[in-house]
Amino acid sequence: MAAMDESATPNRSHALAVIMERIALNNRWLSEKWEAKGVVQDGSPAGSPPKTIVEREGLTQILFPGYRLRLQRDEAEGYYLNLTSPEPKVFVLWRLVDDVARPELITVSYGEGTRWADSGEQVDGVAIPQDLLPWMAAFVEAHYRPEPRKAKRYASNKDKGRMGRVE
Repeated sequence: MAAMDESATPNRSHALAVIMERIALNNRWLSEKWEAKGVVQDGSPAGSPPKTIVEREGLTQILFPGYRLRLQRDEAEGYYLNLTSPEPKVFVLWRLVDDVARPELITVSYGEGTRWADSGEQVDGVAIPQDLLPWMAAFVEAHYRPEPRKAKRYASNKDKGRMGRVE
């Protein structure tokens, strides 16, 4: 396996900001709908507060700076699956805090995003900035090794009784 050390990957993470969108609904059960709308490269200083970037009747978009997209070796297969999908995504886990949807975590691992959604969290997939794709691809190339295919095993006469059949 080719090792990818810190010197080979000066940017093991990227700073991103998440755009959350609130749409007012004319619905008897829900008055609004929140969703992650996108991510953008972020050059904001650490600790920058959220900033409203769009506000008009029925629509609000808030930019939440200060997120780091980090790649981990044990998620390399999830990055590969995301990169080879028709539309690679950044997965945003968010929660309502004081009636505002706030991003908690971000990932580009298909597996991690799916695990979050399967556990009942609010997760949205948004388009990944195109300039991050080569960075992800280099990481996957260095760290992802597909599992070798297992040989098919067929039942034989020796297996009688072990396959649930009792004579």
